[in-house]
Amino acid sequence: MKTRIKICGLTREEDVDAAVAAGADAIGFVFFPASPRHVTPQRVAELARRIPPFVEVVGLFVNEAPAVVRAACDLVPLSLLQFHGDEDAAYCRQFSRPYLRAARVRPGLDLVEFARAFPDARGLLLDAFVEGYGGGGHVFDWTLIPPQLPGFLVLSGGLTAANVGAAIERVRPVAVDVSSGVEMGKGIKDHAKIAAFVAAVRKADESI
Repeated sequence: MKTRIKICGLTREEDVDAAVAAGADAIGFVFFPASPRHVTPQRVAELARRIPPFVEVVGLFVNEAPAVVRAACDLVPLSLLQFHGDEDAAYCRQFSRPYLRAARVRPGLDLVEFARAFPDARGLLLDAFVEGYGGGGHVFDWTLIPPQLPGFLVLSGGLTAANVGAAIERVRPVAVDVSSGVEMGKGIKDHAKIAAFVAAVRKADESI
């Protein structure tokens, strides 16, 4: 099965173009104001015009007021919402759009119970636990992922072209999500790294 690829944290037109040209399945935009990769809905509306049909436009939110999320949805053609804070299932489903729920993986977190708390999520995104929100470019211990985890799994957290093949072989996610692993600076993507990451994912798919 083809592993889907999401390139997240884009802020520039040329980076959107590079991700699409490399074969990304989804482009992610960060609406969390505290993030160095933050972009406004108005800016994302401009960037999203460059994204062709059948490439998903994903909006990442953290503990945002529902009115703010709705306003972003009205302005931007978001096909998938991604929640990284402390949102519960009732919060996530109120926008009537497919959503991913992120889990910050650490010892002691029952991922099966966490996943069952979001039965209508499109998938569960696993990221590293760091202070604050977001994975901070760190890889977490993949052995913490239980084999019986229900639903579709999206793997994030410190992925690069160098380790994504091993990640796919070990975890077998339906998708991988990368941000800092394809950057030259926060929110500034390295086009060669994007191409290398996509190539590494496709090579891993061929070997499974």
